[in-house]
Amino acid sequence: MSGAANASLDTHSTGHASRMDGIYAVQRHIYDVTRKYYLLGRDRLIERLDVPLGGTVLEVGCGTARNLMLAGQRYGKARLYGLDISAEMLKTARAKLADTPLIHRTALARADATDFDPMTLFGQEGFDRVFCSYTLSMIPDWQGAIRMASGALKPGGQLHIVDFGQQQRLPGLRPVLHAWLASFHVTPRADLFDVCHALADERGMHVETRSLYRDYARAVVLTRG
Repeated sequence: MSGAANASLDTHSTGHASRMDGIYAVQRHIYDVTRKYYLLGRDRLIERLDVPLGGTVLEVGCGTARNLMLAGQRYGKARLYGLDISAEMLKTARAKLADTPLIHRTALARADATDFDPMTLFGQEGFDRVFCSYTLSMIPDWQGAIRMASGALKPGGQLHIVDFGQQQRLPGLRPVLHAWLASFHVTPRADLFDVCHALADERGMHVETRSLYRDYARAVVLTRG
């Protein structure tokens, strides 16, 4: 099932894509080594995906494919899909997958998280699981990305999210972390839980929210009825 697709990006998306490519042109080579120390909760998310046998998994903002590869190892029959707006990150993702058995059940595409068509990109009407791992804090229209991701779920499917919290119980860390993240165009979404609860009410979905590691990170699971 290996393959790659590229969606045409509009003017707004192209600007964001260029910004991300500028950030990751060099960083992609050291991304996985450096990010493991502070992108907390990613492995917890993967463990809780509970993908049905032979199910479909989409990562929105798949980056280097690190998370997709772990999901593929944990859920041996799952079909894997990843999209990212950064062509640079997808270079690394494709290179990492190329020499692994996962290449045969993984498809990657360049697309905007706020505007993509699963059928056009992957030939899929929807997915059993969709997840966003430290992606929303880098997407300007992050609320639109959540709406898009939740809309790509099959009936009974789940959207899993993990991203930076507000460090409410880590007051000494908060100003330093936020200032450092801002230099990489990363903005923790203070109203993530409120937005997800409102979307759940609107679409008749079930929502679970959890603050992790003294609010260093926040996790959400939205389940479609």
